[in-house]
Amino acid sequence: MLKTTSTDIAAPQAHSECADPLQPPKAYVVAEVEVADTAAYESYKSAVVPIVAQYGGEYIVRGAQTESFEGDAPKGRLVIIKFANMSAAQAFLRSDEYRPIADIRHNHAVSRIMIFEGVVP
Repeated sequence: MLKTTSTDIAAPQAHSECADPLQPPKAYVVAEVEVADTAAYESYKSAVVPIVAQYGGEYIVRGAQTESFEGDAPKGRLVIIKFANMSAAQAFLRSDEYRPIADIRHNHAVSRIMIFEGVVP
């Protein structure tokens, strides 16, 4: 029989002890997109991917199946993109590269775009 004492097992550190106070929290661009013209919207989808990557974004959800448990279901597609921080997400959405691509979306879909700041790591 193996016998252990409290000194043999390290206690887990509190989350705040592990967090890097200099690292800002991740940010998430969340888009709810109701596509009106699917064929035209395809050009938006293909054009936006390299711009997202250029600004360090990573797709977390991109038009996947959804299930609503409370309230109204999202209208159309749901997209979530993770960025290093709020500034990076804002830079992407306000960039000269993205602006003309966003116009494609504006012309062929109705959307809501938001940025959410994650928790401090």
